[in-house]
Amino acid sequence: KSDLGANAMLGVSMAAARAAAGALKMPLYSYLGGTNAKRLPVPMMNIMNGGRHADNTIDIQEFMIMPVGACCFSEGLRMCSEVYHSLKKLLKKHGCSTAVGDEGGFAPDLPDAKEALRFIMDAVVEAGYKPRKDIMLALDVAATELYEKTSKKYIFEGESRMHGHKVVRSAEELIDYYEELTDEFPIIS
Repeated sequence: KSDLGANAMLGVSMAAARAAAGALKMPLYSYLGGTNAKRLPVPMMNIMNGGRHADNTIDIQEFMIMPVGACCFSEGLRMCSEVYHSLKKLLKKHGCSTAVGDEGGFAPDLPDAKEALRFIMDAVVEAGYKPRKDIMLALDVAATELYEKTSKKYIFEGESRMHGHKVVRSAEELIDYYEELTDEFPIIS
């Protein structure tokens, strides 16, 4: 993955799956989901970006919502869209940028991941949904982008700029940080 890149791997993987489905004369969804596949899974939507995907102070790369309470794909997509638009209104209300990052999520300057997650949780509630029951959260931390080989530590450059001191975490401290986030917020782990 580090040599080829995730985007190239995804493209090749999808092409291989399509070719295999075609060779078996099956629809792609049946090839991927099995012969009894009749419906799409609910979506996962990236709604806030940081790290290498955005020019902001958030170090975690992707903050996603998962409409686990949705009955079907279309309802899940609607729920995600409503939360996304609620998040935009909340960010504007608090004077934050609503510019988007490379992956389509908002990319405001915030002090840390907890503040980003608080905004997302407020957007979930504002949109009329219950955290944990209707909407769960997911993160793509992209910890390899934070890792500094020479010190063998994880450098949080955005937090460092916002807090005025260098924020560095060891592997153990990063695990503790993940546990803290999953204890405080409905993050699927």
